[in-house]
Amino acid sequence: MMWESKKPKAAQSDSEHFTVLGKDVTFKGIVHFEGTVQLDSCFEGEIHTKGVLVVGEHAVIRGTVSVGTLISSGKIHGAITASDKVQLLKSAVQIGDIRSPLFSIEEGAYFRGNTEMGPRPAADGSPDFLQALPDQTAWREEQDFNPAGNDQAPRQLAYDQVQAELINRSVPR
Repeated sequence: MMWESKKPKAAQSDSEHFTVLGKDVTFKGIVHFEGTVQLDSCFEGEIHTKGVLVVGEHAVIRGTVSVGTLISSGKIHGAITASDKVQLLKSAVQIGDIRSPLFSIEEGAYFRGNTEMGPRPAADGSPDFLQALPDQTAWREEQDFNPAGNDQAPRQLAYDQVQAELINRSVPR
């Protein structure tokens, strides 16, 4: 489904790109749109846009949401990916992972899932901060070390050891 006007884009204003999908309607499928859409209905499937999706308080979405900006007061059961930001307002229910550079959640909203936020990873696919972390083998070796054969839980690395490892990792090899 595609919701957009046939008018030339140069003559359109932002207000002409606002669509409301009412609460007495149920949709299934894959939706692509431009501009801003307010969804107050039930939807199952995929939503794709670089624009803004406003999920109303009575809306229920089951599926994946890929947007520029999401502002939700409704219920979403599925993964959300936003290129700009995600806002969960106080009546929102989000069950599923969120990936967005900016993420805010009002008091009273419910969120269950993982979130990945902040700047996009470096070109090699790994975020820059991961390269500065200590080598995990050093952590494992230290945890496996058990002096005097006692059965206590392995001790953690000392602060100085972590700092030395961070310094060593941050130098390009």
